[in-house]
Amino acid sequence: MGSDKIRVLVVDDIPETRENVRKLLAFESDIEVVGVAGTGHDAIQAAREFQPDIVLMDINMPGLDGISAVEAITQEATAVQVIMMSVQSETDYVRRSMLAGARDFLIKPFTGDELVSTIRRVNRMGQQRAAAMPQQQVMQMVSASGKRMVVPVQTAPPPEGSVIVVFGPKGGVGTSTVAVNLAVALQKPEIKVALIDASLQFGNVDVFLNLHAARSIADISQTINDLDADLITTVITPHPSGLKVLLAPPRPELADLVQPDHLQRIIEEMRQLYDYIVVDTPATLSDMVLTTLDIADRVVLLTVAEVPSIKNTRIFFQVIEALGYSVNKVLLVLNQVDPRNPITAKMIEDNLKHKVALQIPLDADVVNNSIRRGLPFISEQRARPITNALNQLAERLVVELKPAVESAEEAVAEDASRRRGTRFFRQ
Repeated sequence: MGSDKIRVLVVDDIPETRENVRKLLAFESDIEVVGVAGTGHDAIQAAREFQPDIVLMDINMPGLDGISAVEAITQEATAVQVIMMSVQSETDYVRRSMLAGARDFLIKPFTGDELVSTIRRVNRMGQQRAAAMPQQQVMQMVSASGKRMVVPVQTAPPPEGSVIVVFGPKGGVGTSTVAVNLAVALQKPEIKVALIDASLQFGNVDVFLNLHAARSIADISQTINDLDADLITTVITPHPSGLKVLLAPPRPELADLVQPDHLQRIIEEMRQLYDYIVVDTPATLSDMVLTTLDIADRVVLLTVAEVPSIKNTRIFFQVIEALGYSVNKVLLVLNQVDPRNPITAKMIEDNLKHKVALQIPLDADVVNNSIRRGLPFISEQRARPITNALNQLAERLVVELKPAVESAEEAVAEDASRRRGTRFFRQ
């Protein structure tokens, strides 16, 4: 028990599979297979006996299946982390496994690298979760009227990350381009940044970042009652830049699984994990988008120098005025600025009665090449004016959002309260 190795219990009704998994793990110096089992009932008994850190559990077994066995094991030993194994990859299997207490899901056949990396990641998440558990309150002795007293010491709550929503009231204004590159610009070795694709039906963040993932926000919604940091970390997709991405569902019909209150709960949970959460949104004022606007610390409002876009931007300002949003909450950004366009930023400001906070120049070649290759231009085209503008936007947001003052939280709560009484524009 004094070993630092990750203790693994392998459960599968096929002896060859158990032996193959044992062989795959035999050469890993930090992993030890402490036991095997061929049935669900044997797995429960083996978990009691060996007290493993990780249980690799097959789903389809005779008698007591893997999901039922996981429920029994996690009820007895909450510290055990379970990874399900199955040839079935249907969403229902994943959902039922997560509800039972599993932390990850491996599709057979898997490689040794997939197996090892999953075990290490799930074990690390389990350790982080245990470390984050509320500890017994620290007590200190104080003197009052000559008597010694014991009182609880209150610890300050952990700081919360800031939510930045990128919204354009008209399609084609570059919302996803700005959201993706802004998120990468914010990402630093000492700063944790997440990007959420809230364009649930037709999100393209995966294309912009060349990501291929089997999981999306829909997988969280199906297990929303078990929402915690571990579940989010399991579904999140890492990008080489260090950015963490929560992708939109892979098919439009799966968007219906995600409800506005789900998205709100997910974002609030992610506040505890990341310094900044950037949310890419579609050009609609749906309940889903209104929810993100409510809880946003800053709204980056994109417009372009075209009459339809300016008109929609004016309407948006009328809406947020009716909602009672703080003036400082919205940052008006003029995108795709072309010096040949006769409509200037000054003309737009005069029309909207709002100051343009920043201008992003038009660079169609860079943007189109970036999207085509799935590589954010913010990382590759460092000397381009468009990159400088995005970096300026990131720097401004960092400065404005740096102080985590309570008044900002109160403003968000007030915004949400006012919106609940102002649904005249609901779509």
